[in-house]
Amino acid sequence: MIEKAPEIKIEAESGLWFATVLNRLTKGLKIDVLNKIEEEYLYWDKIKYLSSNNTPKQLWELVKSKRLLNDNLIRFNKKNSIELKYNINQFLNQKLHYLDTNFGAGLQKEKLLSDLYKQSYLNNALMEESIFSSMIEGATTTRIKAKDMLRKNKKPKNKSEQMILNNYKTIQYISEHQDDDVSVERLYELHRLVSQNTLEDENVGAFRNTNEVHVMHEITGEIVHTPPKFEELDALMQSFCEFFNNNPKEDFIHPIVKASILHFLMGYIHPFVDGNGRTARAIFYWYLLKNGYWLTEYLSISRVIMKTKVQYEKAYLYTEIDDMDVTYFIHYQVKVLMRAFEELKTYVAKKKKEQSKLSKYLKLDGMNERQAIILQKIEDDNNRFFTVKEIENTFNITNQTARTDIEELVEREFLKKIAINKKTFNYWKGDKFDTAFL
Repeated sequence: MIEKAPEIKIEAESGLWFATVLNRLTKGLKIDVLNKIEEEYLYWDKIKYLSSNNTPKQLWELVKSKRLLNDNLIRFNKKNSIELKYNINQFLNQKLHYLDTNFGAGLQKEKLLSDLYKQSYLNNALMEESIFSSMIEGATTTRIKAKDMLRKNKKPKNKSEQMILNNYKTIQYISEHQDDDVSVERLYELHRLVSQNTLEDENVGAFRNTNEVHVMHEITGEIVHTPPKFEELDALMQSFCEFFNNNPKEDFIHPIVKASILHFLMGYIHPFVDGNGRTARAIFYWYLLKNGYWLTEYLSISRVIMKTKVQYEKAYLYTEIDDMDVTYFIHYQVKVLMRAFEELKTYVAKKKKEQSKLSKYLKLDGMNERQAIILQKIEDDNNRFFTVKEIENTFNITNQTARTDIEELVEREFLKKIAINKKTFNYWKGDKFDTAFL
């Protein structure tokens, strides 16, 4: 789907290619053009339209020469010879520093997230991530319906809802095991969680045993990627686990860069019949958490990917078509993280404005913050109702604590309790709500 760049022949042994680089730079090529190319890490299909004093091919030669100077090689699994390369230019370095500062120890949680909403932010992010990671793979539902299912612990009605629930459980599993190493068995477990009740049983939690699996363009049906043969999977995925677990000083790779490479490799190797994309995004998420990027847990990374799905797909294709230069994919993933962080800051600012509305509830004797939030949501939507399970899931508290919170509001007639069956109740706005608060 992407035009392949012209072949570039560089005779490194003669030393002439260094002279070529310097010569092209002195022929009036605008520095801002080079900066744009490197800041966005453009490929030939975009670069060819930016040439002015140089021909498109000359400009491409210059860009490729500069990139080759900075290449870092990763020989992933020597036996099966997957060789990747990447380079970190000044623009990418600046972005990585920004993310290091804001995603790790440089910014404490308390600076961004108030105690009142910390758990709410986390629960919302987990739901958003599970919903949009499923939508990327074709799940069809609305965010409202999906969140309602997760909050109220409803049984999935179709494959789309099952995918979302699976992703939700997968992210919770990663959160609980974020400090652990990865093994082939853990990858099987991750895939079991991702694909439960959406695949044939023999394909759940198992590597594919066929070479008839291809990545297809969803509109044209064209094959855009053929993964390695299934006979190579055991060795490849063992190497994948070793690569995940080790980052030695002598071959150190920046954790965000490495998380991006792991994400790419999972998609490229395509070890499962289905669910590779969801597993790849889960691995990216896991590796960042394992390496101290705590803010990742509060972001909806897949929501940004969903909005930029074409760029996501092209990042894979650019890497493969340009001699396995995974820098394209790294640049894309860094942009995703930065955009997700900006969206989180906007969301937090909005929630902090809403926080002032809670004061009238908190002034009442015996009212805790969770109860105040429940009443605020009732005020915002008179048709809103709650269940004990929803309160439990929303605030990550025990069933007994959730039941106590909501029953106290019933006793004070701020809410009323309506039976659905002998065991289940819904909680709606009570008779004293309007007179007490409005």
